[in-house]
Amino acid sequence: MVETSTSPWRFNHHRIDIKRWIPTYFSSHKTLFTVLWIVGFASVFIWQRNIVDGFLIFRWSVPVRPLPTLRPVAFNLTDFGGVGDGVTLNTEAFERAVSAISKLGKRGGGQLNVPAGYWLTAPFNLTSHMTLFLAEDAVILGIDDEKYWPLMPPLPSYGYGREHSGPRYGSLIHGQNLKDVVITGHNGTINGQGQTWWKKYRQKLLNHTRGPLVQIMWSSDIVISNITLRDSPFWTLHPYDCKNVTVRNVTILAPIFEAPNTDGIDPDSCEDMVIEDCYISVGDDAIAIKSGWDQYGIAYGRPSMNILIRNLVVRSMVSAGISIGSEMSGGVSNVTIENLHVWNSRRAVRIKTSPGRGGYVRHITYRNLTFDNVRVGIVIKTDYNEHPDDNFDRQAFPTLEDISYTSIHGQGVRVPVRIHGSEEIPVRNVTFRDMSVGITYKKKHIFQCAFVQGRVIGTIFPAPCENLDRYDEQEQLVKHSDSQNMTDIDYDF
Repeated sequence: MVETSTSPWRFNHHRIDIKRWIPTYFSSHKTLFTVLWIVGFASVFIWQRNIVDGFLIFRWSVPVRPLPTLRPVAFNLTDFGGVGDGVTLNTEAFERAVSAISKLGKRGGGQLNVPAGYWLTAPFNLTSHMTLFLAEDAVILGIDDEKYWPLMPPLPSYGYGREHSGPRYGSLIHGQNLKDVVITGHNGTINGQGQTWWKKYRQKLLNHTRGPLVQIMWSSDIVISNITLRDSPFWTLHPYDCKNVTVRNVTILAPIFEAPNTDGIDPDSCEDMVIEDCYISVGDDAIAIKSGWDQYGIAYGRPSMNILIRNLVVRSMVSAGISIGSEMSGGVSNVTIENLHVWNSRRAVRIKTSPGRGGYVRHITYRNLTFDNVRVGIVIKTDYNEHPDDNFDRQAFPTLEDISYTSIHGQGVRVPVRIHGSEEIPVRNVTFRDMSVGITYKKKHIFQCAFVQGRVIGTIFPAPCENLDRYDEQEQLVKHSDSQNMTDIDYDF
């Protein structure tokens, strides 16, 4: 009979032998020192394996994170002939993969995995019920030769290519009339290689408006998360007339100078959108909420509404951290911007419009903003006179009202507030509460106002302009302003 179990006596006897063996083995101080030295020496090499090249015997590759399956069916780009060498053009591989996924809608769609590597491609379209997953160290590279970029009609709410009349270049990754689209990954990158585009734009060598990096149009249920977008030829992420959009844990990068119009995220006539937990440093507005341009936007009539922006760190040395406008002719309402840190920027938060825009900006809430080394903190500008053509209605004056700023703090700010309303476009019902901003220019022109009506609740720093009513912390009126139309605007500061 074969015995398959171990008795308690045998286990205890084995444990006693070990106890006798350990002291015997380490009875020599020299042996103990040698063991400790080897362990410590090996630990140093293990710690440094990702910092410098050591001896190959001590190096090993970091395990690759497995790709999650987020759809019933998953493909790899290499299944369709993709080659990630940074040289081979993979447009057809992407197109074949998207075509295969388009047939899986009734089964819940499909996932396209882009493995580590450099995947050069011309623009391609997405499909509904699709997840585009970029693995760690995966980089989708946009080809920088404009002959590969298709031309598309102008956006209907712009009537103009934005930079040139007529057609515009499409986006690197594009989609229209889609539902249930996810772009995500292990922080893989979509790189538009915009350097060539920026140079040609500055040299006036382009005959059409540059294309965005990612543009989704007339679509719903869109999620973009855990990726890096960089060096777009034009606007980086442009959801146009979309509903139910989430952008989360996204890094967006472009040079802070000489990368023209590389806005980070431009919600355009979008409804029910969340942007959160992102880092954006670009060559124009980090975020610009839009809804069409002059008479074209008025006719299209699709507002941007119900937008939540929170937990962001942003930088813009050329424009602003968060902008609304200037193309806001379809209207912008119900926007909340909270937990925002703007650093080393020209402006922090801005609303910009002009006569001819029409539309409205209303019910805008700013809460818990931090400005760090910003030239101008809060801006409302009503003379941003840039138009698609001369056919705009010069009597189409936008409405600006119900805008609140609460818990505004920071340091190194030259002009904390500049609200430049006008006789035709007054700014109504603006509220300031809990504001303390360290300033770098203390003589005058600190809190600038013109044609603005509103109130200050409690004590704020710096002292507000005389245009605003004063209330105590219990919101009881202390002093009513009799000079709402007073002008103290100085663009030299």
